[in-house]
Amino acid sequence: MKRFAFTMLELVFVIIVIGILAVLAMPSFTSNPLQRAAEQVASHIRYTQHLAMVNDQFDTIDSTWWKERWQIRFLSNGNTQYYDIFRDENQGGNSDEIEEAIDPLTGMRLGSGNTLNTPTDVVNLTDSFSISEIGGTCVNGGTHKIAFDNLGRPYLNVSTGLFSNPVPNGGCTIVIKHQTDGNATISVQAETGYVSISYN
Repeated sequence: MKRFAFTMLELVFVIIVIGILAVLAMPSFTSNPLQRAAEQVASHIRYTQHLAMVNDQFDTIDSTWWKERWQIRFLSNGNTQYYDIFRDENQGGNSDEIEEAIDPLTGMRLGSGNTLNTPTDVVNLTDSFSISEIGGTCVNGGTHKIAFDNLGRPYLNVSTGLFSNPVPNGGCTIVIKHQTDGNATISVQAETGYVSISYN
């Protein structure tokens, strides 16, 4: 008599082989906090550029309208490293709660709010990823800051003039340092604002 079904032993063997192949094919779910922090910061730099291009601001009445460009600013409050993404509508130089961008994924503010002075969990790099220091060459007046115009071009400062302080030809960097995992360098290219990440 012909047999048209698998035996129990054959089924168990096939299930074991499929399980082994699935485990080998699965990506690793243990992620590096430095890598996650660098990818988030790079993504938010790109988001800041996107907001500036969508805003497409130009004002013929207000002679200092360019101070209101979208910008990302990296800050330190004691041992806490964080950043703000905001459009300085009142031209006060600080991010007020109503001026800050909203994260489209979480719905949370991307900043600390001048009146609150407490960074949200999304932008708090120390509490979320154990980042101990932020440095690099994207700095102007002691503050690590990048602003974008309506064409997506990056600038290091928005307070001194309409087209002053563009990112230099070689680009600039934001370096984030993890307590144990090393450094990540986020590069922002001149003119295009292209963002890339390297680790060391």
